[in-house]
Amino acid sequence: MPDRPSPLVTAAGVVLDTRGRVLVLTTPGRTEPELPGGMVEGTETPEEGLARALRQGLGLARRAGRLLAVDSRPPGPTGRSLIVHLHLVGPLPPLEAAAISVPGGEGAEARWLPPEAACALLPAPVAPRLRAALAALHAGSFAHLVDGEPQPGSPAGLDPARRVALEHSGTLDPAGHRASRPKAVTSASVLFTGSDGRILLVQPAYGRSDRWNLPGGGIDSDLGEIPRAAARREVHEELGLDLAPGRLLAVNWAHKPGRPARIRFLYDGGVLDASVLARIRLDPTELLQWRTVTPAELPGLVKPALRRQITACLTARATGAGPLELHAGRP
Repeated sequence: MPDRPSPLVTAAGVVLDTRGRVLVLTTPGRTEPELPGGMVEGTETPEEGLARALRQGLGLARRAGRLLAVDSRPPGPTGRSLIVHLHLVGPLPPLEAAAISVPGGEGAEARWLPPEAACALLPAPVAPRLRAALAALHAGSFAHLVDGEPQPGSPAGLDPARRVALEHSGTLDPAGHRASRPKAVTSASVLFTGSDGRILLVQPAYGRSDRWNLPGGGIDSDLGEIPRAAARREVHEELGLDLAPGRLLAVNWAHKPGRPARIRFLYDGGVLDASVLARIRLDPTELLQWRTVTPAELPGLVKPALRRQITACLTARATGAGPLELHAGRP
């Protein structure tokens, strides 16, 4: 190998099941557990190399998903540096996950572990790579590592306390500062009611279709779209109704550790009479159906945080209050 000075390139899979567990392998001839994957060969891309390794090693016919992290290591015993790409694979449904096995006889094992258990079991620097890759997955971002260590300015994987220390020390350049700052996901929704006071809900065609929602969706902030324009566009795309939103009733802030904050702007859509409701034409790629419900029916249809947002908005509309500042639906 030393006579070929180019870096070694490997591709590893962060293979998840629908319960969020990570696939960890123990293979004969290896003293420590590892993530699925292997060396990129010949003219393969990392994505092609990972797909081949999954197919040959596990009988798993899956393409490499989103690139989560890249780690580079200085030359080791081989005299060559190492570049590792980590890609998301899955989540695998239960039957596909249960069918995975490692060939090689005694000592070969495939285990599905909770993320923290997987990180505790894997050796360095594989465990830090996995931890940073999972951080990138949850943040919708990317992790840049050197020898398993997230680098200053890495969009994901950098410890928040270290990020703050770097910011306060002034050692981050503007590009690194922007990349490492926490991100937020923004959306806009519209509260419509019928002449009988019933609330208009829509059933999504993707994600959890058992959860109903208000009409609306993501704000295309990268295109310069403002929340009010997004609310009007989403209603037109989803329902086929071109209606200007009324006043802003509330702004809701929601946050889960390790994930981007979610900010929702909620507008008053007013009262829709029977003739307007009859003009609704759903986009089948977005929605399965629509319905109107009473406030008492909300608990069985929408998640609690959204129910609290709707209730707060109905109150703001009735009393003329607002815009309200909500946190997970609570004023």
